[in-house]
Amino acid sequence: MSAITVVLICWIVAISVISIIVTVVDKYKAAHFKWRIKESTLLILAALGGSAAMYITMQIIRHKTRKLKFMLGIPLIFILQTGALVLCVLVKNNAIG
Repeated sequence: MSAITVVLICWIVAISVISIIVTVVDKYKAAHFKWRIKESTLLILAALGGSAAMYITMQIIRHKTRKLKFMLGIPLIFILQTGALVLCVLVKNNAIG
């Protein structure tokens, strides 16, 4: 396994854990009428690689599941990230260009 692969895996694990924690904290704050985490922060975390973990967490704790921005946006981010990853692997393996 290459060093870049290890770094990428560590990044995805770390950003996923952070995304889960931030989503749960936002749900807690919502339930207790406290100052909330910005939606843009949640979306940035998803874009940085936490999309799958955040989406699963949102479904489990029933948080922001009525917001179209999140129920369509986060899966779309995940699809784009997956496509980019597949493209990178194909290019690395000389399957494309």
